Amino acid sequence: MEKKNYKIYIVGAGISGLIAAQILENFGYHPIILEKSESAGGRVKTKVVDGHRLDIGFQVLLEAYPKAKEYLDLEKLNLQAYKPGASIYLDCKWQNIGDPLRSFDLLIPTLFNTGGSIADKWKVFQLSNHLKSKSIESIFQEEELTTYDYLIKYGFSEKIIQCFFQPFFSGIFLEDKLETSSRMFQFIYKMFSEGKTSVPKDGIGAIPLQLKENLKHTQFKFNTSVKSVEDQKIILENGETIESHFTIIATEASDLVSNLKNQATDWRSCDTLYFLTEENFLSTDLIGLLPHQDALINNFVFVKDAKAKELGKHLLSVTVVKKHKLSSENLVKRIQKELKNYLSIQKANFLKHYYIPRSLPKLTHTAYEIMDTETQLTPSIYLAGDQLLNGSLNAAMMSGERAALGVIKSLEDGLVVNELTSEYR
Repeated sequence: MEKKNYKIYIVGAGISGLIAAQILENFGYHPIILEKSESAGGRVKTKVVDGHRLDIGFQVLLEAYPKAKEYLDLEKLNLQAYKPGASIYLDCKWQNIGDPLRSFDLLIPTLFNTGGSIADKWKVFQLSNHLKSKSIESIFQEEELTTYDYLIKYGFSEKIIQCFFQPFFSGIFLEDKLETSSRMFQFIYKMFSEGKTSVPKDGIGAIPLQLKENLKHTQFKFNTSVKSVEDQKIILENGETIESHFTIIATEASDLVSNLKNQATDWRSCDTLYFLTEENFLSTDLIGLLPHQDALINNFVFVKDAKAKELGKHLLSVTVVKKHKLSSENLVKRIQKELKNYLSIQKANFLKHYYIPRSLPKLTHTAYEIMDTETQLTPSIYLAGDQLLNGSLNAAMMSGERAALGVIKSLEDGLVVNELTSEYR
C-alpha cells in the first residue's frame, strides 16, 4: 500500500496534533485531523471581538524553546518582545525590576526596587547565569522540589519570593502557591534568560495558523467531535464509525479510551478579562504584577492593538489565577474595582471574559523527553500532548513529534498487518 493511502487519524488540531501531522507528511503520509471546534489551535487561539485581537488566555512565546526554533519561522510571526522584567505594585507605587544585562534601562529601577534586598538581586543574577550553564536534560534529572522550596533552598528571602517570584510565576504556572515542580521552574527561567519573551503581532493564534499553513497533505475535519477511540476504530459523537490504521490522540485521552477512565489529567484554570481604558501608565513592553493577598488580579498587560489605537483607547488584559466563586458579571465588577484602587484606572470598559478550565496540566512529575515507544497506548493508538511531559508549548511540540515517529516506526519496521484490507505491507 502506498504511504498516502494509510488511514492515520489525529484527534485534536492543537499544537501537538499539528506537529504530528507535519512529521507524518515529512515521511510521505497523508494524515486526517479530527477537531471538535471550528478551527485549529487547541489552547493556543486568538479571537477577533469588535475588531480587537484577543488571545484566549494571556500567553507568550519563549523564543529559546528548542522545538519552537525547530518548527516555527519566528521571523514570519512578526514577534513583539517584552522587556526582561516586570512592573510591581509595591509600597503604594509601581516599581520596575528586571535583567539590566539584557535591558540596561532596568538597571537603576532594579537597584532601587523595594521588593528585595541587594543580596536577593545578586542571587537573581547568579541564578540566571547558573541556569544558562546547565543543560535542559540535567535540569529534568534533578530531584523535584516545589518551586517555593527550591527558591528558599537557593537562599532567596520571603520578601522577594512574595513580591516578585510568586506573582510572576503564578501567571505562568497558573497557581499562586509556587507548588509547581522545581524542574519546570528552572526550565522556564532558563528559557527566559536565554531568549526573548514575545507575542506574534497577530496574536498567539498566529502560531498554530503558521503550523497549519505548512501542512500540504493533511485533511482537516472541523466541528467533528470524537466520542471514543478503539484499536483501528474511531466512534464520533454523531454515531458514525471511522476505520483507521493508526490514531494519535493529541488531546485529553482519558475521556476517549475506556482503560484510561481513572487516569484523567488534573488541570489548572484561569480567567482572562479584557477592558478598554482611557489611561495607560505602563509600557506595552512590560508585564504588570499585583502582589496583594486581597487582590484577585495577578498580572496584567496593555496589549498592542490596532483597533484600540484607532479608537484612542488602550486594550488591557487581566489574568486571574486565584480560586473564586464569582459569576462572570460579579468578577468583572470586582476587577474594575481593583483597577480603580490599584491602577488608578477610573473607567475600564469591559470587552470580554474568558474562563479557561483546562489552561495547563497539573503534573506531579515532569519530564523533558519522551521516547516514541512511550507514546504508544495500544498497537494502533498513540498519545500526544504537553500533559505527557510538562505544561509548555515546547512539550506539546515534542510529544506530537514523538507520537508521529512512533506510528512511522510501527509502519516501517518490519511487516505490518493491514486488517482493513487483508494485505501485508
